[in-house]
Amino acid sequence: MDEPRVPYTEPTPAQMERLRELGMPEPINLYRVLANQPDLLRVWVEMAWTLRLAAKTPRRLRELMITRGAEIMDCGYEYGHHRRMALAAGVSEIELAELGHWRRSGLFSPPERAALALMESVLEGSVPDPVAAELGHHFDGAERVELVLTAGFYAMVPRVIDALRVPPE
Repeated sequence: MDEPRVPYTEPTPAQMERLRELGMPEPINLYRVLANQPDLLRVWVEMAWTLRLAAKTPRRLRELMITRGAEIMDCGYEYGHHRRMALAAGVSEIELAELGHWRRSGLFSPPERAALALMESVLEGSVPDPVAAELGHHFDGAERVELVLTAGFYAMVPRVIDALRVPPE
């Protein structure tokens, strides 16, 4: 197994306490690598967990976006973690299997389809007006900000994992 490009470092005691508050008794490898820069780990954790726990949009919807992004980016590390989260959020195994064909599948609702189109557009580097307009038909301004930040953050995650060569647990 490959080693990360920077050494594993344990989060500070305060960060470990925060992770436990969030329901994570042990840091994942990504956090142990990011702990090389404690201030950025703190910001990363707060952003990721705010997107997970404090959003108005359904967690299921955001996990569909994240797992689709991980598929496209071929990031097994992110996909493995978020596949479990997606299942816990109510996404079915069948839906996960169909995610790559969501445009042809009848399993996804119009709001889910709009969010998946957003995720794919963010990954492509530009959100066309029709994608933004469709998103606006289903979500209010606050929800659209959440979905755009979810797409942007989780488009960055695979790139960071790759650049730092973070191995799965």
